[in-house]
Amino acid sequence: MVNDKVTVSNIIEIRNLSFGYKYHDPIIDGVSLDIPRGRFIGLLGPSGAGKTTLLKLILGLNKPWNGNIKFRKKNDRDKTKEFPSIGYSPQAESVDWDFPITVTELVSMGLWNSSGVFPWINNNTKKRIRILLDELEIGKYHNRQIRELSGGEQKRVFLARALINNPDILILDEPTSGLDPLSRENIIQKLIEINNSGITIMITTHDIDGVAKKIPWVICLNRQIVSQGNPNVILSENTIYKTYGLKE
Repeated sequence: MVNDKVTVSNIIEIRNLSFGYKYHDPIIDGVSLDIPRGRFIGLLGPSGAGKTTLLKLILGLNKPWNGNIKFRKKNDRDKTKEFPSIGYSPQAESVDWDFPITVTELVSMGLWNSSGVFPWINNNTKKRIRILLDELEIGKYHNRQIRELSGGEQKRVFLARALINNPDILILDEPTSGLDPLSRENIIQKLIEINNSGITIMITTHDIDGVAKKIPWVICLNRQIVSQGNPNVILSENTIYKTYGLKE
């Protein structure tokens, strides 16, 4: 069951966001969006619609032309609370699968933000990683080279890397792309379990039936927000045409 008990407060607030690359028209143009704490959101749209760009803006990897992104503390009244932490997994296409690294070593890279350097994998860290890998049902591969795993297994390893630092927000870029239907369904069900634990999740997808319709809240994006809401309500023929049928 998907977590529908989303608190009223927002964890991210985006206002009038615009961004593009040099000598190009905006890829994101005037986007405003509230992301409630604890929500599971899917960004749906064709290639080039701005899905990955929006994620990179939220992550701070790109600086917007206009607008702003505000992160809300866990408790706005408590000034000692830190801003929410983020776990991130990029698109598989951006990964060098020939790089010689084991599953445990790759997952430990998710601790870089807290360590400042490549983390020394002590026994406590190895135990944490092994527990997480077991929860994701890939514990037996902890000493394998990442290139030796199947596509679905690799996706789970990168999910483990994003989760190892106990983030408040999980951002995944195309976590089901290239997977067979069973592996795709397994990833979605695992994300639903993670969301039910209270973690806010944002993923990108272009898969309407296999992914988007199984997520509780979908945002249709093509440079601007076309529509958002429960996929069973908003994914009409008209909305799909506006999202996929119009070029930027």
